[in-house]
Amino acid sequence: MKKLLMISTGGTIASTLTEDGLAPGIKPEDMLNYLNGVENICKIETHELLNIDSTNIQPEHWIEITGFIKRVYNDYDAFIITHGTDTMAYTSAALSYMIQNPDKPIILTGSQKPINMDTTDARKNLKDSIAYALSEDVAGIYVVFDGKAIIGTRARKTKTKSFDAFESINYPIAAFIDGKRIAKYVRNEKKGPVEFYENIYPNIFLLKLAPGMQPDVLDYIGDKYEGVVIESYGVGGLPFEDRRNFQEKLESLTAKGRIVVIASQVMREGSDMSIYEVGFKTMKNYNVLESLDMTIESAIVKLMWIMGQTKEFKEVKELFYKKINEDIIY
Repeated sequence: MKKLLMISTGGTIASTLTEDGLAPGIKPEDMLNYLNGVENICKIETHELLNIDSTNIQPEHWIEITGFIKRVYNDYDAFIITHGTDTMAYTSAALSYMIQNPDKPIILTGSQKPINMDTTDARKNLKDSIAYALSEDVAGIYVVFDGKAIIGTRARKTKTKSFDAFESINYPIAAFIDGKRIAKYVRNEKKGPVEFYENIYPNIFLLKLAPGMQPDVLDYIGDKYEGVVIESYGVGGLPFEDRRNFQEKLESLTAKGRIVVIASQVMREGSDMSIYEVGFKTMKNYNVLESLDMTIESAIVKLMWIMGQTKEFKEVKELFYKKINEDIIY
C-alpha cells in the first residue's frame, strides 16, 4: 500500500466562515474525514505547513514548501499539497523549478468552495488527486482540478468562481480523471536525479503595458528591481514612436544590467517578436528575452529561480530557454 503525505497550506479548501469572510481554519486531518474509504486504498498522513489565504503566498513560502518536501522526500511515495486557487499556478510553477526531475508525483489541489460545504468541489478534487497520485508511471509537479491533471508549468486560473477554474495553457492536458478511471495523454520526461533548489530571487516586477503609459516608469523600475517582465501586446513588442518611446527607455534599463523579459498579454499561442517591427527592433537592438509559449506565471517564477542562481545575462538567457517540466516548447 502506497504512503502519501497531504501537506496543507490553507486556502479555500480549508476555510470556514468568519465575521470577516472565509478564512483558513480546517485542519488537514479533519479534511480527510470527508473522504470515505481513502484508508482502504493508501496510507495517508497529514501535515499543516501553512494556514493562509493563498493571496498571502510569497516566494519565501515556496522555499519553505521545497525545504520541507526535501526533508521528507524519501519517506513517501507521493505528495498532495492543498492550496488556495488564487496563486496556485504560481506555486505549481515555482515547485517545478525548485524541485526538478522528481521520480514521484507532487500534486497541488484545492477548491472553489470549502470542504465542509454541501456543494463543495473539494472532495472530488482531493479524491482525484489521490487517484492520480496512486496511478502508475506518474511523476512530476501537477495541478489536479475538476477532473484534469495539468503539468505544473502550464496551469493557469481562468475562472474566479466556477469549478472548472484551471486550464492548461499552450500544452495538452496531462490526464483526465473520472473516479478510478484515468485517461493519460502526456507525461513528464525524466531527465535525471531529483534536484532541489532553495535559492530564489523575488525582486521581479511585472509591468502590463496600456496605451497612454509613460515610458519613464521603466526608470523607476530599474532603480528598484533587477528583473522585469513586460506584458506587451499581441505577439510581443514595445512602442518606439516619439510620443511614448519605450524602446529608448529600454536601452537605459538594460545598460544597468537589468534582466528584461517580454511576454504577451494574450493567454494563448505565445509571443513571436520576429513578426512585427515593434518586436523585431526590440530583440535586435537590446539584450532582452521573450517568453515564447510560457505562461506568464512560469515566466515570472522562472526568472526568480534563475536569478537566484545567476544574474549574468548570458547565463540567464541559457537557463531561461532551457525546457524544464515542459514549460517551453518553441
